[in-house]
Amino acid sequence: MTERKPTGVSWEAWTDRLIREGIERGEFDDLPGRGRPLPGLDDAHDEMWWIREKLRREQLDTVPPSLALRLARQQLLAGLAEMEREDDVRAAASELNERIRRLNRYGAPGPPSTVMVLDIDEVVERWRAARRD
Repeated sequence: MTERKPTGVSWEAWTDRLIREGIERGEFDDLPGRGRPLPGLDDAHDEMWWIREKLRREQLDTVPPSLALRLARQQLLAGLAEMEREDDVRAAASELNERIRRLNRYGAPGPPSTVMVLDIDEVVERWRAARRD
């Protein structure tokens, strides 16, 4: 669309004209979803719907980094029994420790971090104990 809005014509009238001309040219005939109801049309009104949809579509996380690391720490400790090798346990704990150190050193938006690094040898002992059970 390179045409500019003519002076003396309202935005609404100009927009309606452009849409009408597009319909006449058939520019809207092959749109996906044609003939089907709009998704979410009957859902409850949510002023933030477009933000939630953007986050879902872009697969973005809305959890602050400090809380995400706390969750990652809990998940690592809860999933120790499922890990096969000690090297995997050490690597996962080391990678998480590096993320924790980076966050604690440089900070991030959201609540401050209170997450402490893991003692890798203690994590390995937990892993061994969980494997014995």
